[in-house]
Amino acid sequence: MRSHSLFSPRSPRRAGAVQAPAASRLAAALLACGGAFAAWPAAQAQPVPSTAAPAMGTAPAVSPAGAAPSARTGAPTQRGAAWTLAQALAAARDNSEVNQARQELAGARADVLSADHAPLPSLIAKTASIDLQHGPGPGNVFTRKRIDKSVGIDWTWERGGKRALRKKAAESAADAAEADVEDTQVQQLTGALSAYYDLLAAQDRLAEVAAIERSLGQVAGMADRRVKAGDLSAQDASRTRIEAERARADTRAAEQARDDAALALAQVTGSTGSRLEAVDTPWPALNGDRPATDADLAAWAETRADVRAALSRAQAAQAALDGANALRQSDWTVGASVDHYPGTSTRQVELRVQIPLQWGYQYQGEIGRAQADYAKAQDALDNTRRLALLDLQRLRQTMDNAARRATDYDQGVLPRARQVADNAELAYRKGAIALTDLLDAQRTLRATVLDALAARADYAKARGAWLLRTQPQVLTGMP
Repeated sequence: MRSHSLFSPRSPRRAGAVQAPAASRLAAALLACGGAFAAWPAAQAQPVPSTAAPAMGTAPAVSPAGAAPSARTGAPTQRGAAWTLAQALAAARDNSEVNQARQELAGARADVLSADHAPLPSLIAKTASIDLQHGPGPGNVFTRKRIDKSVGIDWTWERGGKRALRKKAAESAADAAEADVEDTQVQQLTGALSAYYDLLAAQDRLAEVAAIERSLGQVAGMADRRVKAGDLSAQDASRTRIEAERARADTRAAEQARDDAALALAQVTGSTGSRLEAVDTPWPALNGDRPATDADLAAWAETRADVRAALSRAQAAQAALDGANALRQSDWTVGASVDHYPGTSTRQVELRVQIPLQWGYQYQGEIGRAQADYAKAQDALDNTRRLALLDLQRLRQTMDNAARRATDYDQGVLPRARQVADNAELAYRKGAIALTDLLDAQRTLRATVLDALAARADYAKARGAWLLRTQPQVLTGMP
């Protein structure tokens, strides 16, 4: 009775569920001590046909054992909100971190309105030439008294294109804030995807160890009955009881890990509930992604949101430097007033011009600061481009290594572990090895199954992080 590979499409069982034949072999081996094999019911899940469609534009992928994740064998009943990967990513795209970045964008766009206006005119009213020695004379204060009254307007004429440069700097800063929103979204989507697959793997691990606990509990019960019948030694029965108790402890630890993973997903998605369940999401296929060339990496690096944000900030710094240099062209203040002075003239006009004299200082400090900020922005842009390319190379290497590791488990390590367990069972039946050796082989198989599941989860997270940085439309359905 040989089991298929954990992730083999030929197997009707789900990806993470414990293969019942492993426990059946152990029970049969124990019963063989008395020379007869007793049939006992194995906790074996029935195959459920998969009806779930691949999430969010992905190509149809076979789940680790061919069954839909929504029908995961041995998994506990649904604990709360059932989320697909698409729902988790949609929630992360609009979580609190992204909303804060959008508020920064709104503020940056308001700065554009602040920058794109001319200096406001000033209304000037004054009274002068009031004769305190002889008095201003009789009559109305506005029409007869000898008081020089004037009303005028002053306006600053900005020279050197300061307004246009100021607006350009603000628009570039707004572009950088918009790119920051996109970069924040990618970061939150990456965190949500990682947390989702962690929860999916935690659910599968819980199903694994729960099935192991049930199977070993049945084996331990039968061993106790055989001890009473005198068909099995108490030492061997104690070993089976120890294995059952260890499996129970593993189940409790897996439940805690599942709850922790649900909390992590709730945090990154902004959910108020912690009882989340990952459903209807197949594990991605281990092959099918087109290899990326160095030219692809360079093109993707230039279009990354963090690179575009750094480029916009460099452009804003350039506009600010040009604006600082424009300060050397002084702004003129021009004005005009209408004077009213009874006894002399009631229709007098005053024209004024104020020109700042740059004697001894030509804005060297402002220009020096702007030059330093521009150099800093350029260095940040160069460093961001370099780190973006290195990050894409790292993501590609991580995905490739994770794919090879998962493939090694699927096609090499796990089949060999099953073969070793089969051989140990056969040898124990013939009396060639002790019960301890059989239990060791079974423990090795269980550990290998869990390691293979972890390798598949690592690949899913690495592939998701790679796609979110290079082809996000594959996962999100958005350009």
